Amino acid sequence: MTVLLGLLLPLAASGDGPIATAWLLERDGVVRGERNADAHLPAASLGKLMTAVLWLQRPERLEQTLSISERAAAATGARAGLGQGERYLGRDLLAAMLVRSANDACLALAENASASVEDFVQDMNRAVAVLELADTRFVNPCGWDAEGQYSTARDLLKLARLAMEYPEIRTAVARREFLLESTDRRHSRQLRSTNLLLGNLDGARGVKTGFTARAGKCLIALTERGEHQVWLVLLGAPERWWTAHAMIDGAFDAGSAR
Repeated sequence: MTVLLGLLLPLAASGDGPIATAWLLERDGVVRGERNADAHLPAASLGKLMTAVLWLQRPERLEQTLSISERAAAATGARAGLGQGERYLGRDLLAAMLVRSANDACLALAENASASVEDFVQDMNRAVAVLELADTRFVNPCGWDAEGQYSTARDLLKLARLAMEYPEIRTAVARREFLLESTDRRHSRQLRSTNLLLGNLDGARGVKTGFTARAGKCLIALTERGEHQVWLVLLGAPERWWTAHAMIDGAFDAGSAR
């Protein structure tokens, strides 16, 4: 770990502060560096991965047509611009949530998966227990700042690994753009990924971005080069794109130097 941490020191020093409030870097299943990886912190939209995993427990939902409610259409934060009464396939709303981090799509999925959004959140927390994510708790499905909603870098890495076992998630999070169309073809929106590593970092495969005033800039990144794989989780990062780029390249370079 010494070689890699040496590569990271300039990053920490350049910003007169830490790389992030919490971070965890792993190469080929071995932790190469971490800071506050078990601290309870807000994770913004990174929690949408749990929404996706839970929603996919019934694969038939992918082909169901979902109507956008007034509540979903009024969702704040990142949005796909969905209108009340518009209808979309479940698979397309799932992609909108993962590609654009769209809260309107997220709420539509949660509403249609349980009797209410609140019931869906209870299901999320039951799933947390089953998956043994002991340091994670949800209050809402989309990552808005809320008292009692938290996770850790270590739990989020475990969740992301699980999420990437689902082809629908793996495909969506690797997309740089996605054309969202209503079932009647009357409404369409070209959505761009919130993940700026895609197309700009060799081997970037996703996975999820997040930002709120309380959580700061958050990121779960997976990069694959040849037979090697690097995971990075950043929570509360002052700057995430150049930081992530340097940390991930450093992890691959450190492995190659052995």
